[in-house]
Amino acid sequence: MRPRTLDEVIGQRHLLGPGTPLRRLVESEAPMSLFLWGPPGTGKTTLAYVVSNVTKRRFVEISAVSAGVKDVRAAIDAARTELGMTGRQTVLFVDEVHRFNKAQQDALLPAVENRWVTFIGATTENPFFSVISPLLSRSLLLTLESLADDDIGDVVDRALADPRGLGGGAVLHSDARAQLVRLAGGDARRSLTYLEAAALLSGDITVEVVERAADKAAVRYDRQGDQHYDVVSAFIKSMRGSDADAALHYLARMVEAGEDPRFIARRIVIFASEDVGMADPACLQVAVAAAQAVEFIGLPEGRINLAQAVIHCALAPKSNAVVKAIGAASDDVRRGAIGQVPGHLRDAHYAGAKKLGHGSGYKYPHDFDHGLVKQEYAPEELRDRRYYEPTTHGAEAPVAERWAKIRAFLRGA
Repeated sequence: MRPRTLDEVIGQRHLLGPGTPLRRLVESEAPMSLFLWGPPGTGKTTLAYVVSNVTKRRFVEISAVSAGVKDVRAAIDAARTELGMTGRQTVLFVDEVHRFNKAQQDALLPAVENRWVTFIGATTENPFFSVISPLLSRSLLLTLESLADDDIGDVVDRALADPRGLGGGAVLHSDARAQLVRLAGGDARRSLTYLEAAALLSGDITVEVVERAADKAAVRYDRQGDQHYDVVSAFIKSMRGSDADAALHYLARMVEAGEDPRFIARRIVIFASEDVGMADPACLQVAVAAAQAVEFIGLPEGRINLAQAVIHCALAPKSNAVVKAIGAASDDVRRGAIGQVPGHLRDAHYAGAKKLGHGSGYKYPHDFDHGLVKQEYAPEELRDRRYYEPTTHGAEAPVAERWAKIRAFLRGA
């Protein structure tokens, strides 16, 4: 079912439109070097194959998992020979290029710089960290995105009907189709693998057949329906209630159902400030690190990072003082309680500011003991408003004690 032309490629519309670099590469005879960066099953190998097929170029594939410098040089030498004897260009496709060490990547440089080949490197990892800068600077970087559910559905439908696939030889029930889409998790290759396995079991493909083929029970979970909101709600409330076991259950349920891991990570990051806050400031760092890790390595390994963040959040002392503080401040602003910025706090750097009295009388806290000096900071109308009311939970207890002393010193109360 691998596409033979760019028009057959499903998804990646941002790369395939008229005038895009990829289109120009296909329509041009000039060699070009590029990196395709994206999650598994998004079409990196497919795009390399299509470029070769459409432009009638020789296609040579090397896997960085098993190849060495000797293999790279042999492929380049063969490409140069072919180019010199017949004028035919070669597409040199290196899969998992991030696995090449510096010496192996250096071996590619002459071919890229002299345009002996059209070099295409595929990677699931950020090339800015995994690819040497001389090679990256001579190449175009194209970012591929996980396929949407509709795209995966199109892949499955095409495989059912196309003679190169099942050619209409199987019937796929609608709920089984939805299960295949969920199991794929944006990976077209995975959806085709499960479809083929199911078709080998039965020409009448039901949810039960898909379960047997994929060896996974169907998780009743609709990313746009009630199950989505119910499970996410239970996930958040379990962390808030400090039940790490229940929170992990709902995390696993979302992951196995094909929920976008970035969505899960965003919810954890929000929770870290909304429900933990200053009671454990490190919780936000852990949550953000997990979100970055998921973006960096994807699934399935990323679920481990999410699980670590979930356990940390669930077991951390809880405080909603941060969300209450910004909520109260926002409420005042929305109802018009704003007031003028005190003159001594206004910007005094531009010409004429001093004539207006801006900055006059400002006391620089670092010039005073303990870095504190008594002066007005809030607008006069909000002088007595109190927003941040810390709890005595966890690490927020000493913060509460310090804030009480500072507030009393600054406001004389």
